Amino acid sequence: METPAPVEGRLNRLRARLVKSNSILGKGLLALLSSDKIDENVWDEVEETLLLADLGTEPTMQLVDALRARVKVQGTRSPEDVKALLREELIKLVDPTMDRSLNVERKGAHPAIMIVVGVNGVGKTTTVGKLARVLVAEDKDVLLGAADTFRAAAAEQLATWGQRVGVATVRSHVVGADPASVAYEAVKSGIEQEVDVVMIDTAGRLQNKVGLMDELSKVKRVIEKLAEVDEVLLVLDATTGQNGLNQAKVFSEVVNITGIVLTKLDGTAKGGIVVAIQKALGVPVKLVGLGEGPDDLAPFEAEAFVDALLN
Repeated sequence: METPAPVEGRLNRLRARLVKSNSILGKGLLALLSSDKIDENVWDEVEETLLLADLGTEPTMQLVDALRARVKVQGTRSPEDVKALLREELIKLVDPTMDRSLNVERKGAHPAIMIVVGVNGVGKTTTVGKLARVLVAEDKDVLLGAADTFRAAAAEQLATWGQRVGVATVRSHVVGADPASVAYEAVKSGIEQEVDVVMIDTAGRLQNKVGLMDELSKVKRVIEKLAEVDEVLLVLDATTGQNGLNQAKVFSEVVNITGIVLTKLDGTAKGGIVVAIQKALGVPVKLVGLGEGPDDLAPFEAEAFVDALLN
């Protein structure tokens, strides 16, 4: 049995990895805005730097307009002043007012129910396993449901993650079994065992959008015969950039997404994707994955994230 690392301050502990991947954005902007003379060419470069960081067109324009207005009023100042100004505007854009808490509190006789969705290859099953560790670290009693029944390895993988921290997995040993019935059994067991949270891992086939829609909406519908779904988390690979946005839109048409988990934010990912996704879906990034380790999933904190961008 393993003891997961405490959740408090995880993002700060993992910050070195975030800094590594995003320093180009922060350093590039600081260098440009610390120029002796900020002319149109510099603003064009600022705009280009932001677009290359996957910030998206609308947020880029918003940030450039805000920076232009402030530089016009205050003039160019010391690098420290520029950094403070940039920090303020980026924090506004990442939006610290969004509620990033996970709905994982029991409601009366029912556990909190969480469905995790996303395409194959984004690290969805691994994320469910890591998230189980986050909840165990917060003294939650967790049960997992392996509703990705099309990959035999998915249920096996999920069960292994659970075993490491003493969490049971409800699964079918039949490949291609009805995902909705596995999800139903998991929720039913969760109610009987009086656990705090039931997490359902789902299949992520996007090739056939109609099939995916039918399957996901059926899983949700069947679960809701027993209990309300409290959280639908969409797992996205941060390195896919704008392509991840298209995936996100498909899933948000199928189920009501309540939060985003961004994995692989420490690789070649560009930090701006956090802003772009929130803007496109109106849904907060709640967790970020910053590495391969079992405890490298951290609650997303707007200010700590921006500080990592600028360091």
